[in-house]
Amino acid sequence: MPILEDAKQFAEKLTGIARPASADLPALVRARKAHAFHFIDDGVVPNNPRWPLILYRGAVRLPAKFDPAGVFEALFESNGWGGAWRDGIYAYVHYHSRIHEVLGIARGQAQVQFGGNNGRTLALKPGDVAILPAGTGHRRLSASPDLLVVGAYPATGSYDLCTSSEDHDRAPASISKVGKPGKDPVYGKDGPLAAEWSGA
Repeated sequence: MPILEDAKQFAEKLTGIARPASADLPALVRARKAHAFHFIDDGVVPNNPRWPLILYRGAVRLPAKFDPAGVFEALFESNGWGGAWRDGIYAYVHYHSRIHEVLGIARGQAQVQFGGNNGRTLALKPGDVAILPAGTGHRRLSASPDLLVVGAYPATGSYDLCTSSEDHDRAPASISKVGKPGKDPVYGKDGPLAAEWSGA
C-alpha cells in the first residue's frame, strides 16, 4: 500500500487531480470539541509532561470527489504541518521525542493505544484527527485491512523514533525543548490547540 499511495501522492501534488484547492478547505472542516488525554511517564514512554494528546472526532469531511488522503495533506499543509506521509500505524509502542505529530484517518478503522502500555485505547475512524505532543507513546492494536493514515509534522523540530528504555533516558530533555506549534493542524491559528496547549 505505501508504494501505491506514494505514487498517488506524487501525482496529485503534480496535477492537482483529486486534491482540494485552498478555497475548498473551509467547507471540509467541521467544528468539533477537543478531547484531551493526559498521560504520565511509565518508565519506558515519557509522554509529555506539559501538553495532552488532542483528539477531534469526525473533524474532516471526506467527499468522494477528493482522495481522502489528499484532503488531509492539503489541510495540514495549509496550517504549516508538512512532511506528510501515507501509511498505517506501527504495531509496537513508539514515540517521537523531538517533534509533535498529527494523524488523520483517511480510510478504514483502527484501535490505537496512546500513552504507552498503561495508556488508553481509542477507536479511530475516517475523519478523526489525533494530535500527539512530543513524547506521546502510540501503537496500533488492530485495524481494518483498508486502514490509511496521513501523518504530518509542524515546521519546527526534527523526526526521531524512540522505542526502548534506553531512549527514555535522553527523551525528557529533548521533549522539553519542543515548542508549541504556530497553528492547529485542522483549525489554524485560532483552533482549540492553542488553548489546550497553553500551559508551560
